[in-house]
Amino acid sequence: MTTINKITILGSGVMGHGIAQVASAAGYNIVLRDIEQTLLENAMNKIKWSLGKLVEKQKISQDDANSVYGRITPVVDLKKALQDSDLLIEAVPEDLELKKKVYAEVEKYVEDKTLYASNTSTLPIGELASLTSRPSRFIGLHFFNPPQLMPLVEVIPSRFTDNDTVSITLDLIKKIGKDPVLCKKDVVGFIVNRIFIPLVHEAAYCLERDNAKMTQIDSAVKFKMAAPMGIFELADYTGLDVIHKASNEMASRDKKVINPNPLIERLFSEKKFGQKSGTGFYDYSGEDKYGRIKLSETEAENYDPITLVAIVANNAAWLLSNGVCDRNDLDKALRLGMGFKKSPFTLAEEFGLKRVVSTLESLSNKYGEFYEPDILLKKMSLG
Repeated sequence: MTTINKITILGSGVMGHGIAQVASAAGYNIVLRDIEQTLLENAMNKIKWSLGKLVEKQKISQDDANSVYGRITPVVDLKKALQDSDLLIEAVPEDLELKKKVYAEVEKYVEDKTLYASNTSTLPIGELASLTSRPSRFIGLHFFNPPQLMPLVEVIPSRFTDNDTVSITLDLIKKIGKDPVLCKKDVVGFIVNRIFIPLVHEAAYCLERDNAKMTQIDSAVKFKMAAPMGIFELADYTGLDVIHKASNEMASRDKKVINPNPLIERLFSEKKFGQKSGTGFYDYSGEDKYGRIKLSETEAENYDPITLVAIVANNAAWLLSNGVCDRNDLDKALRLGMGFKKSPFTLAEEFGLKRVVSTLESLSNKYGEFYEPDILLKKMSLG
């Protein structure tokens, strides 16, 4: 069993420097590696700013902030970054070709004791593990953005990953103060994205098929489905560039996972990425760029989100019937990863399980096998 003392993080972007801060705050020694000094300086400045905010809010002392900052060492030289490392967390952009190059370079210098983890949100862990000489000691650790605030981490072993690696990383995630959810099978989208990404596409279909307004659908999602915000609002917050990339990665590996809506492709091609670009599904060009969309219970009353409830419940049922996770972990993942206050099956029961299944059957007859109800959902509807 490897004892984790020193962690090397490859990539100093939003996820990389966020993970570095969280792990350092738990007492681990961190090496943050990137290809240019300027990138590392920018990342360290963001960590200092983030720690400063915590001091301002009196969540930590200035001495604690200094200690956290001091345990993070920015390094450009890869060989130096990997010296005596117990765990490597790769957090470079979601590009398989780039990751191939990174792992090929890592293999030249990495020590025998080092475990590998990837912070991918969509790429299969088995594919990434196969790029290395130690697939049995390779695992997925999907942190959510921003890592400093989001409590959930999906832990994804591939078919190659040994039990020791799973145990060590689950223990690590708990020690850094996060809530791990074990994704028992290396399936497309893991747990949260298996629900979230298809839901965005389906909401876009609802605009057209139901002749509904965006704020009506979003209000219904928030007030009738117990979500923290509307689905279009959440997509804009996440970034339509991120959703587009995830959609393509997921669809390329399993055509049944997503029913791609052309609107997502069009918004991406027009560089309408959401809040970050000033426009996405909604327009954020006003004074309060990061303001919330005005949603209301009145508008929610004008839209029945049965189709969206059905899509969530169907994908949730698929995860359970395929042994990807148990119901407790599923509910925990959606609560912590998407902010859902109710379980998908509680929602389905409230809307009527028979109605959920008949909605899916009707959609399947019209639009194809993506909507075919899962066998578990059918059994549940029979009582």
